[in-house]
Amino acid sequence: MRLPVYKQTMILGFTSTKNTKFPNQMMMELLMACVPFLLSLALIQAVKLISKGSKTASSGKLPPGPTPLPILGNLLKLGDKPHKSLAKLAKIHGPLMSLKLGQITTVVISSSSLAKQVLQTFDLSFCNRPVIEAIRARGHHEVSVAWGPVGVPWRNLRRICNSNIFANQKLDSDQDLRRKKIQELVNQVDESCRLGAAVDIGQVAFKAMLNVLSTTIFSLDLSDSDSDIVKEFKEVVRCIMDEVGKPNLADYFPLLRKIDPQGIKGRLEIHFGLLFDLFDRIIDERLLLRKQQSYIPSNDLLDTLLSLNEDNSEDLDMNCIKHLFLDLFAAGTDTTSSTLEWAMTELLRNPKILSKAKAEIEQTIGKGKLIQDSDVDRLPYLQAIIKETFRLHPAVPLLLPRRAGVDVEMCGFTVPKDAQVMVNVWAIGRDPSLWEDPDLFMPERFLGSDIDARGRNFELIPFGAGRRICPGLPLATRMLPLMLGSLINSFGWKLEDGIIAQTMDMEDRFGVTLQKAQPLRAIPLPLQR
Repeated sequence: MRLPVYKQTMILGFTSTKNTKFPNQMMMELLMACVPFLLSLALIQAVKLISKGSKTASSGKLPPGPTPLPILGNLLKLGDKPHKSLAKLAKIHGPLMSLKLGQITTVVISSSSLAKQVLQTFDLSFCNRPVIEAIRARGHHEVSVAWGPVGVPWRNLRRICNSNIFANQKLDSDQDLRRKKIQELVNQVDESCRLGAAVDIGQVAFKAMLNVLSTTIFSLDLSDSDSDIVKEFKEVVRCIMDEVGKPNLADYFPLLRKIDPQGIKGRLEIHFGLLFDLFDRIIDERLLLRKQQSYIPSNDLLDTLLSLNEDNSEDLDMNCIKHLFLDLFAAGTDTTSSTLEWAMTELLRNPKILSKAKAEIEQTIGKGKLIQDSDVDRLPYLQAIIKETFRLHPAVPLLLPRRAGVDVEMCGFTVPKDAQVMVNVWAIGRDPSLWEDPDLFMPERFLGSDIDARGRNFELIPFGAGRRICPGLPLATRMLPLMLGSLINSFGWKLEDGIIAQTMDMEDRFGVTLQKAQPLRAIPLPLQR
């Protein structure tokens, strides 16, 4: 089984990870090409305002924010790293800030107390998401557990995830599977260790998560099928995350949706199609097996979903099943692998912290041994390292956006109905009023602290909070200490020749997830016995 190979004409210059930035110059070129449409839009808006007597949709006062330009609003202030641009603007205009992005009113939250109001106090009013144009590809917005509207179908999908994949009982029963995949990860790194070759940390972490998910969902190790499939699968997922994370003119000027000026939706149609082709082959193969009298049901998600589909006990058709798989693989592989890559980057940049972590693991479970689920509670410093990575490098720096269902009063201002609401967890993680020396990687700040990343402490919410909290949180928080701890305890590590810890490239690359601009490559060393 092989993932379809990209057609080069479809991706060159568009989805390459080297071309994912959205600088002001590119935006200006696109805007110039769309001038006739934007002028028409401005005229339509002017007529609407006149016909309404120049009344705004909301009678309340918007939160403060930068003065918008005509038609464009504050679009040019986003830049290619919106999480950083918005954090700087929040220092000027405050943690409750409004911007006009084209036609779209956007409210940005940059403090833990306000994040708590949006994600907990007023969760019901902010529980739905704006339908961004990229997610309309193949109708994904209608059936996505990540993007779909809160309602009966969405609740069914959440229940399926919580009961059949991420429930504690299910995760406990899968301990042997995770241990096997961690052993495979260590074996792969050990091969590079014997050769003295560098390891792409993000790549091996992605493979481990892909293997865990594909075995849990399909009882199938996708990486066993072909040596190139993990790389190709990762490239498709990475392109999806990059495309969804790009500022899209069609989102800010709905008049442009039909022409897809940047081609984002069109490219996502292709990327989604590549994954759906793979899912179709796996599903068709399973359906044939299920027709055989000798078939023994697999204890995996695919069999569960096919049984639900046959029993008509849920409103769950094949299309819905494939879109659920898309959500699970895209979110589950990319976010966890990027977090592990950032954690290893910080450890190699801070050798004293790495030595302290290694000493804790060796003293607790023994040198060279794999970390198991039962070990994690006895490794507080390892847990602190992961929390500190969540703080400095949240996988989804702006979370997924919310939409105000009604006018909501906050701090004397009004968040108007239909406004897009973003929570800048990257800014909250670097808030000097919450964290001492916020730009330093200092795991010690979490020792003896009750703060965790499960959506209860709004200083640290990399998975979000409330009813839209990431359903994969329980798996991610189990896999990360297992992978990171086992890599630390099984090998010594050094950077590739010519790279110095103090001058490591720490630049990030914005998409839906926050990736290292320069992938981390490190050389594993044999342990000294």
